Amino acid sequence: QVPEGFTAVMSATSWEKQKDNTFVFKMSQPIPSYLIALVVGDIVSADVGPRSRVWAEPCLIEAAKKEYDGVIEEFLVVGEKLFGPYVWGRYDILFMPPSFPFGGMENPCLTFVTPCLLAGDRSLVDVIIHEISHSWFGNLVTNATWGEFWLNEGFTMYAQRRISTEVYGLPYTCLEAATGRALLRQHMDATGEDHPLNKLRVVIEPGRCVNPDDTYNETPYEKGFCFVSYLAHLVGNQSKFDAFLQAYVNRFKFQSITADDTLGFFLEYFPELKEKGVDSIPGFEFDRWLNTPGWPPYLPDLSPGQQLMRPAEELAELWAADSLNMEAIEAVDIMGWRTYQLVYFLDQVLQKSPLPEGNVKRLSKMYPKISKAQNAELRLRWCQIVLKNNLEAEYSKVKDFLHSQGKQKYTLPLYRAMWGGSEATRALAMETFSATAPQLHVNVQNYVKKILGLAAAE
Repeated sequence: QVPEGFTAVMSATSWEKQKDNTFVFKMSQPIPSYLIALVVGDIVSADVGPRSRVWAEPCLIEAAKKEYDGVIEEFLVVGEKLFGPYVWGRYDILFMPPSFPFGGMENPCLTFVTPCLLAGDRSLVDVIIHEISHSWFGNLVTNATWGEFWLNEGFTMYAQRRISTEVYGLPYTCLEAATGRALLRQHMDATGEDHPLNKLRVVIEPGRCVNPDDTYNETPYEKGFCFVSYLAHLVGNQSKFDAFLQAYVNRFKFQSITADDTLGFFLEYFPELKEKGVDSIPGFEFDRWLNTPGWPPYLPDLSPGQQLMRPAEELAELWAADSLNMEAIEAVDIMGWRTYQLVYFLDQVLQKSPLPEGNVKRLSKMYPKISKAQNAELRLRWCQIVLKNNLEAEYSKVKDFLHSQGKQKYTLPLYRAMWGGSEATRALAMETFSATAPQLHVNVQNYVKKILGLAAAE
């Protein structure tokens, strides 16, 4: 029962509103405890497909409907074709308050997402493919412990990119995967490759000082994706590996399993590979993948993305030159570039930063599509470039972005950049954190405090 004027929704297959503003929920399938989610608030809904609706506060509902109308069903249909039936009935999306620290939380029947996905031009709708992919990998087949989080996230990244390839084509998917690889590189550079969290099997035991929250980093996602891609590479045939994934989901559905279960089933499903001893190829041993920290031993081929990457790389080179060739720069039309091509371009500019004096100011003026973007992925990169180049005239954009949302993936890199910069950016960090700390999730608060030297992370 909730107060008048409020609505309750839950990760459940059915719900019913009764008298006295009482809501009753029923969940038909077994789920792990971390997927039980309940929300109460001033929220309304709008249908966006035959088995999907969006939920949001009244001020956001029109934007949410416009952004997602018709797209979720397309992703679900492709997912079913690849991985088998979608067993959860409905696929609804709830837009959380801006302080929500994650991009999405794949609660069955009702995915929670950040309002950062409402870019206004559908440029981030493909992010929901990741959460949809959890309907098979994570929700249906679940990691038994957070020490093997890659079983959820590595398989989900692989599934996401399979769906993306079907919907958007291989070049675009390879480009998106290249941005993921860049994030893994940044993470490993920041933590050190031999950090114990950079293993796929993390030991979480009393006295080991490993907080399960800390396993939420790029390693289980992107190194996990590389391991699943390596398994596909061993099979050598995409349709055979797709069939294996369906069999894997069918074999372990509604169960929590370990990596040994997964890899044992892989070798059982492909006895010819087991006979060849693919689990112990020198340098690529399954044991090494699981238990050795560091960079993945195998990287999937992303060369089909070159047709989208190369123009972005060449444009970044032009902007990094001491003397700008404006004729060549103006000959490149970025208006038709999709989000991840722009993200890749900005990643290249960031790697080359600081740029020669005045270049970033001109870049900002020439590309309002980037410097004035509402797309959170572009805003993050632009803010990083502003900080790396000490473009004080645009520090307000960094502050505005951090005031507008509290997503961990966007918040921590900007505080790291500010704290690693000049006295002015350090002052900006302290001022911004002082103003925004009360609206941040407690985990994000603690991580920022650690970056700023205010307290150890909890």
